[in-house]
Amino acid sequence: MKENGTWGTVYGMAFIGAAVYLIQHSTSFWDGAFGLVKALFWPAMLMYKLLEYLKL
Repeated sequence: MKENGTWGTVYGMAFIGAAVYLIQHSTSFWDGAFGLVKALFWPAMLMYKLLEYLKL
């Protein structure tokens, strides 16, 4: 049996946590909407910056 749900669950929980955090700290509707977009893509940006820092 192949298991693929673990990382999807971790990403989903991280997305929900980031979305809640960013929406709570937004000052306007568009800040909240942009917060949802940022919550969707923050793991990719984190990995990019980490690999850039490690020069890989």
